[in-house]
Order: sequence, then C-alpha cells, then structure tokens
Amino acid sequence: MSKEVIKSSQFARANVLKDDFAQLSAEQLQELQALYDGAAARLRTGELLQGVVISVDSNGVLVDVDYKSNGMISRYEFTESELKELKPGSPIEVILDQLEDLAGAVTLSYEKAKALKAWDRIIALHNDGKPIQGLVTHTVKGGLSVDIGIPAFLPGSQVDIQRVTDFEHFVGQTVTMEILKINKKRGNVIVSRRKYLSEQRAEQRREAMQVLADGQIIQGQVKNITNYGVFIDIGGIDGLLHITDMTWGRIAHPSEMVKIGDTITVKVITIDKDNSKISLGMKQLTDNPWANIETIVQEGKVIKGRVSSITDYGMFIEVKGGVEGLIHISEISWTERISDLNKYYKVGDEVEAKVVSVDKENRRMSLSIKQLSGNPWETIKEKFKEGDKIAGKVTNVTDFGVFIQLMPGIDGLAHISDLSWTEHIEHPRNLYGVGDSVNAIILSIDETAKKISLGVKQLLEDPWSKVEADFPVGTIFTGKAVKVANFGTFIKLPNGIEALVPTTEKGPEGKVIENSLEVGKEYQFRIVSVNREERKINLSSQLEVVEVKPAPKRVAPKKTEPKQAAAPRKEAASTMKSTLQMELERLQKESKGE
Repeated sequence: MSKEVIKSSQFARANVLKDDFAQLSAEQLQELQALYDGAAARLRTGELLQGVVISVDSNGVLVDVDYKSNGMISRYEFTESELKELKPGSPIEVILDQLEDLAGAVTLSYEKAKALKAWDRIIALHNDGKPIQGLVTHTVKGGLSVDIGIPAFLPGSQVDIQRVTDFEHFVGQTVTMEILKINKKRGNVIVSRRKYLSEQRAEQRREAMQVLADGQIIQGQVKNITNYGVFIDIGGIDGLLHITDMTWGRIAHPSEMVKIGDTITVKVITIDKDNSKISLGMKQLTDNPWANIETIVQEGKVIKGRVSSITDYGMFIEVKGGVEGLIHISEISWTERISDLNKYYKVGDEVEAKVVSVDKENRRMSLSIKQLSGNPWETIKEKFKEGDKIAGKVTNVTDFGVFIQLMPGIDGLAHISDLSWTEHIEHPRNLYGVGDSVNAIILSIDETAKKISLGVKQLLEDPWSKVEADFPVGTIFTGKAVKVANFGTFIKLPNGIEALVPTTEKGPEGKVIENSLEVGKEYQFRIVSVNREERKINLSSQLEVVEVKPAPKRVAPKKTEPKQAAAPRKEAASTMKSTLQMELERLQKESKGE
C-alpha cells in the first residue's frame, strides 16, 4: 500500500525570532543567496555527480558531493569487490536522487550512476562491434549472470566454444564477451563469450597461417588426446599430430608418449590454408631409421631384439630405435598350439629371431622364432611309418577324437570312428582323459598338412569280418540290453557287436519290446538277418519260428478289382514263411550232424 507523505508545514510550529535577535548584513545575505543559488544550479536531481568517499562502514558509504550535507549510499548497491576497493578519499560517481530528504540529508545512488554510465558504454561498444568485459556474479537458469555495469545474461550455449556442463567455476571470473542483443527499455542485455573466443581464434589462425611455413619447427602445448592423434595448441591455433607421425616405431595409443598440458616440440608437415588445417610431426625431427635398414638387417639373418608389445596375432620386436619386426603367432613353434602369447613372453623380454622378410618402403619386417630350428615335420616319415604301432599319452580330448603324443610337439589324431569296432561312442571323454596312456597304430601321415591319423580299434581284428560264420541266421544266444532308442533296443552279442531288436518286435508275453526289455538285463534272442556290408544285425525275441496259417480266401464282390491285388500279397507271405522254415530245418540238421 502507498505511504502518505506528511509535510512539515502540516504540523510544525515555529517561534519567530525578533528581528533584533539575529540580523544579517546586506553583504552576508547576498553571499548566502549566492551559495544557495550556486548549489541549486549545480546539484540537480537525476544528474551524475562526482563525489569523494568519506568513509565505508556497516551502514554504507558516506560520500561528499560538495554540499552543505553528505550523502549516504547503502551497502547493497555495491559488490563485495567494489567495497574492498573503496577507501576514504577515493573518487566516486553517483546520481543525485534528492537534494534534501526529511532529515535534510542528500540522497545519492551509486547503482543508478553505474547503470547510466554502463548503458552509454554498452550502446557505444555494441555500435562499434567491440567486446566488453564483465564479472560473473552467479549462475542462473540456463546460464550465467554477468555484471557489465548492469546485470547481463550469458546463455549456457555461449559460455565456451566447447560444451560446458559445470558453470560454477566461472563464478568470480572476469570474462570478455561480445554483445549479442540490447533492449534498454526492458533493461536486457545478452552477451556471448563463445562468439568472442571464435573471432579471436579465427584472427589468431589467420595471423598464424601467414607466419607458419612447411618444415618449420615450433613448440606447442598438448590440448586434447584422441585415439588417432593429438591436438597441439601452437599460438592460439590447433594443429593435428597424427599417431603415425609421433614415432618411427609403433604405439597403441598417443597417451603412451604425451599427456594433456605437456609442452612438446613439433615440425610443421603441411599447411592447408583453404581449410585452415595444420599437420604436425614429431618423428620428422629425427632421421628415418628405416633409411639404412639394409645395413643392419638382412633376410635370413639371426637378430636379437626386445619385446615392445604383444597382441592376439603376434608380438612386435624392437630391433633398434624406431625399427620393429613382427613375429606372427604361427611363427613361434613348429609343434605347439599357442593361443596366448602372454603365457610365454612379456614386454621387455629379449628374444632371438630369424629375419624372414624386410619391406623398407612400408617399414615392415617379418621375424620367426620357429625357423631358428629345423622343421620336425620334414623328417617325420624318417621316424614313423604307416602301420607302425605307437604308445603315447593323451594330450587333448575333443568331441571328434583324441590327440595322442608321438614325440614332443608332434601329436596324432585318433578319430572317434577309429576308437572301437563295436561300441557306439557318444563322446571320447567317456573312454579317455588327458594324460592316459594309449596304444594305437599309424593309419596315415601328411607332412604337408602336418597331420597324423591314428587308429585304436585297428589293433584288434574286425569282428564284423567273420560275423556271418560266428552268428549265422537262426542262431539263438544270450545278450544284454545296452541301449533303448525310439526305433528299437540294442543288444550286445558275445563278441561285442551290437544288434538291434526293432520296436515293432513283440516279446513272449505279447508286449512291445521297448516296454518289456530293461537295459542291463540279459535275454535270449534269435538272429533274423545279418548284413556285414552295412554292419547291421536284426534280432527277434521269438526263439521258434511260428508257422502262420494263410488267411482264408475272401470272396470279392463281382465286377471289382481288389481280388487281383490280394493274390500277390498272399503268395509273398507264403514264400517268406517257407524260406524261414527251410532255413530252420537246415540248422537243425547241422546241429545233429546229418
């Protein structure tokens, strides 16, 4: 609500002194009138005055403006840094708000004076396109508040060239900015530090481009490190030091050689003035060690070097400063299957290797450790021949077979199909483990492919070679059920061969075989058929051949054709039964010795 201003004339009473109590001479009255007239003419409300600081205390700043009374300015109109700079006797510019208040004091404003001067300066700088400096006072939503005489807004996107996420560290700093927008009526000013930095950088780049030349050696500071190189600040502009131009040798990442903030010496390789790009180099400061490589390294020569790095595909050996050769993982050993080089070598180890090839133009060198010794596969047939029986230990078990060591570094493979004549092996680990001693026979040797095939079952005679003589059709024997499949049950014969009782076969009690036979139990069976080529034997649980009477003839309706189709089936069934009967009679005669 508004306050009512009560004038002194409304309530004040005064005792008028008698004329003879205090009388001024005409000269004194004239002098006093001149003082009042001069002060009134000089001190007008709203004008900018030059004052002098008398004192600074908790109440504010007391200022002398050369009037009969001094003016007090509250502390809130000053920043902390401004208050620290004010001392008795310091000049200060203020605005006269009121020549005399109710207490007869002069009312002054430093804040209005600063804003008045600031607006004039801001408008002049904006018209001239010049930058302005200001003190960052605090953070606001979306950016920073900057004191440039009046509060100005510095948007977050305009704080720096690069994206800034934390604005707090700018508070308290004096920054230089470009004025983007002014609205004096609303008292709004928008500034940009990013625009100023961009223009400064562009100017510095233009000046540097005029000074820099190809081949020039300069110093710069590491500003940023990436996977592909390092950005160097060379006097306000950035140049790229590519990873391939850092050393004549090989590094995995630029951070192995430099870190942010380092001051390094580089050489200007190329300058692209059209695109404002500068390429720098470090290795170009020294001579190319590959230039005279042929005097140090020749193909076939044995050299020594230090392991500089290890990768999945091999390891790099430093032969001399800046010259490295690669030993591929396949060039480590003739015989061992090496998958992890870190188990055998570490960075810094000294190794001896043979030079396989040297490519001076592309700065590449291939080395080999295994070629320091002879290839054992070249003389393998001198030590082993096909058909030789060997005894070795299992070095590895896979789902397709077993590896057996013939000699250190030389293994042979016994395929799963060559482990047994009779058993159906689901996985070799069910029979063998690493370290087991195994006897086998060499089936083949391929020194080119570095492969040796072994057989375990070939040490024994193939029971299928005389299965027809040992188990003729009609033979009755006792066998054990070993496995049940969806198509039948496997029965193991006395010689180890597995025969099949089909699922459709019925037992003595009329039950289906798969429901009546239990794995691990023994039963009697009769051999129905033997096929040595396909290695198949079919069994029956019916020990005697039961003669099945032919089905009665069916009289087909007249003028129909099914009658002709039924005759062949009857004849085939009859023929089959008679053949079985004849075979049974033959076996019975042989058993009686007839």
